[in-house]
Amino acid sequence: MLENGLVMVVIILVINIVYVSFFTIRMILTLKGQRYQAAFLSTFEVVIYVVGLGLVLDNLNQIQNLIAYALGYGIGVLVGMKIEEKLALGYITVNVITKEYDADLPRQLRERGYGVTSWPAQGLEGDRMAMQILTPRKYELKLYETIKDLDPKAFIIAFEPKTIHGGFWVKTVRKGKLFS
Repeated sequence: MLENGLVMVVIILVINIVYVSFFTIRMILTLKGQRYQAAFLSTFEVVIYVVGLGLVLDNLNQIQNLIAYALGYGIGVLVGMKIEEKLALGYITVNVITKEYDADLPRQLRERGYGVTSWPAQGLEGDRMAMQILTPRKYELKLYETIKDLDPKAFIIAFEPKTIHGGFWVKTVRKGKLFS
């Protein structure tokens, strides 16, 4: 089966797509502090890597194998990113500054299940409402849509927190009651 050049190219391409997808997910798990999952995944990752690289190195005289390896790597990056996007691991903190001071806006967001801390703020052109909102990453885009629906001129900045401790919201997430 491996004697057929087209079959070899397809196998190398698929192996590298799978390898790089695993690599991308392992890196994200490592960055998110999920050590054991990352270590477990890396055992499969390295086996796939050695098999794929071995196939290419055993057949270096055939340029199509090297091209398949490189293409598989590039496609694997895209596939890995798409998988990570779907997994949406972790949390996102969103800072929002409203155009107008609206004390009702934090309540509306809380009713939708978001953890909101708000305070009055001063901007160049007057009173503003500043809010800090914590949500699982899988709800990030929905949160942006909600904010834009409630205040189309809101200023939004998002970042990923490294550590989260305390507060009612963390307890709610652990109990599985968020957005239910």
